[in-house]
Amino acid sequence: MTTIRAGGSPATVLRTVLDHGPIARSTIARLTGLSPATVTTTSNRLIDRGLLRERPTVVAVGSRRMGRPHVPIDIADEPMVCGIHLSLTHITVSLVDLRGRVIATDRHAHRGQPPNTVLDVAVELMTELTADRASRVLGIGFAVGGWVDPDRGIVVEHPLTCWNGVAVRELLEHRTGFDVHVDSHVRALVDAECLFGEPRARRSVVQLFVGNVIDAAFATDGLVHAGPGSAAGAVAHMPIEHSTEHCSCGRTGCFQATLSERVLVRDAVRRGIIEVPDFGVLLAAAESGNPSATQLLVDRSYRVGLVSGSLLDILNPEVFIVCDPGMHVLPECLDAVRAGVAESSYGRRDVVDSVLPSSFHGRLLPVAGGASMLGKLYRDPLEQLTGQLAPAL
Repeated sequence: MTTIRAGGSPATVLRTVLDHGPIARSTIARLTGLSPATVTTTSNRLIDRGLLRERPTVVAVGSRRMGRPHVPIDIADEPMVCGIHLSLTHITVSLVDLRGRVIATDRHAHRGQPPNTVLDVAVELMTELTADRASRVLGIGFAVGGWVDPDRGIVVEHPLTCWNGVAVRELLEHRTGFDVHVDSHVRALVDAECLFGEPRARRSVVQLFVGNVIDAAFATDGLVHAGPGSAAGAVAHMPIEHSTEHCSCGRTGCFQATLSERVLVRDAVRRGIIEVPDFGVLLAAAESGNPSATQLLVDRSYRVGLVSGSLLDILNPEVFIVCDPGMHVLPECLDAVRAGVAESSYGRRDVVDSVLPSSFHGRLLPVAGGASMLGKLYRDPLEQLTGQLAPAL
């Protein structure tokens, strides 16, 4: 049975169609326990809002089938959301449909530019991507690492980019006229896993994002735990044994200060493995067979696994997902994370089945931006559309 606790019957019906569509209304009632009348009323409202559509069945010539045919319903093809992801060096703008598929994407280097300038560029990219499509856009999702408060639509703290206390929702709504939902990229990616990715994540999942920013998120029954002030998932300052790396917090040996991408590429340049401090260049070197690049990535993955074992012991999720590009490029990195978890965890030895890479390799950032709005939409689809503003792109 499909169980959606947030948003009531509209969310339940929409998620059931996402999972099983095209599907008859009578089957939705059977799977969810909702009454046939409720399913009919709710599905019609979702059709009116453009989220679902009917797929008429074709009756063969000469068929003797009597009575009204069961017209299945499915997720609509047309609506989409705009996603914006802010990383340390780039802004990524995307169009993502209701199944989490990336329709179009573009990005722009922003390092050193103030928030208002970066958001202006993001709106320009959105204008280009949504040419002839603006009427089909339901809203905008904005995702970034660090501390984000979705209730207020504010990036509270992102020290690497100095986006501290930036009212992103207000700024983007003023610029575009669309509803905007702002969230941390790791919480958005957990929503994406629960909606479109690993099925077991719906029961319980911990996700760790290992990039220039390192943070985590936890969800049970498809609901992400944000905590007071939406500060949950702050693992950047967990201590790493034997590390002497200095952190901006004033201490040494913090997780992010020791194992982030920018620290890794700094070490790779210092060792002569690559010439420029670019994580993509390091990945390419490892993929082409450079043993030093490979070893550097594998060593980091093992140390990430050692830290992850504690998270698994504390939260004991069904699955533990690590968002790290190295795990997709090199099978050795996935093996190393699992080895580190197995060594440090007291309670979880089934790491081969429970520790997984992200379902969205190659599209993490576009999906994160879009999923920050899609997660909100699937939790309460009718409320979100009711509040939609007139587009002004």
